[in-house]
Amino acid sequence: MDDKRVIATIKKVMPAVVSIAIAKHLVDLEKEIPRDLYPFIPSGPNGGKLQIPDSMVDKRGMVQIGGGSGFIVDSGGLILTNKHVLSDAKAEYTVILNDGRRFPAEILSRDPINDVAIIKIKADKLPSLKLGDAAKLQLGQSLIAIGNALGIFKNTVSLGIVSGLSRSISAQAEPDAPPQEMRGLIQTDAAINPGNSGGPLVDAASGLVIGVNAAIVSGAQSIGFAIPVNAARRDLDDIKKYGRIRRPLLGLRYLMIDDDMKEKMNLPVNYGALVVRESEHDYAVVPESPADKAGLKEKDIVLTLNEQKLDHDHPIQDFLENLNVGDSVDLLVLRNGKQFNAKAVLAERK
Repeated sequence: MDDKRVIATIKKVMPAVVSIAIAKHLVDLEKEIPRDLYPFIPSGPNGGKLQIPDSMVDKRGMVQIGGGSGFIVDSGGLILTNKHVLSDAKAEYTVILNDGRRFPAEILSRDPINDVAIIKIKADKLPSLKLGDAAKLQLGQSLIAIGNALGIFKNTVSLGIVSGLSRSISAQAEPDAPPQEMRGLIQTDAAINPGNSGGPLVDAASGLVIGVNAAIVSGAQSIGFAIPVNAARRDLDDIKKYGRIRRPLLGLRYLMIDDDMKEKMNLPVNYGALVVRESEHDYAVVPESPADKAGLKEKDIVLTLNEQKLDHDHPIQDFLENLNVGDSVDLLVLRNGKQFNAKAVLAERK
């Protein structure tokens, strides 16, 4: 890729990339950090209290604890970032524009499935980025990742290529958080670091956003992942139309069947979705959900959805991603050795 083209794209994109500062009250930090860790924290304990340098505490007693990235997608102040950047309900989030202006962030939505969130600031006439189409990506295509690397190095730029498409990984936002399966990801060798999570992954030639920087593989080099922008586009359309993200709900908890599961559980088929609860406190079929109204029960096996075979690489959730609230779905179900058809009308996930 020609250097001049890359430089031009960076200059075009950079003004719309923002930093997101994460701050918490000192009192809350003292409650969250175990006292037995105080000796290992810089400044140490003093009278049994957590000591943080005064220079790090503002007039309101807030301490900056981290940072992430985002990018403006509407001149009226709509910003895309990662859901995990905004994971702490007790934290306060501030958007810092490329020109240094600071605005408190209003969280409009956190996608219940994808690691995407939308925030808004009270500003207008802002530079914004146009969204491309991740479905048209090809292996080897040149990409640029931009963000606030490690929350310190503002406007960090890295160049790479599309290394893989439709990748699936299990990721954790925090060391003690439960793992979350992330599917359909763009793999790139453009450097992605914790601080530039939420920043844009753009096509190096056009500057169109094709992904939201999301994750790295610990211990690996040149392996980063981004969420395709198509998922975020749908969220933005929902926000503008309904004021919230609307996601379709079927109401099943399930495990995808493969050869190993068939053998271990003595199942009659090696594909499909086995309806089963995750724990004794869960429901396999959510009461009053579309699946419940369609007559599905625990231990049923859903073989197809809209005549599409379900297997490990094609779970129910992947199909729901392309459907809308109110859509009707046809299910082929196996129960006690007999197949039957069921129809469900998708509800809105709360």
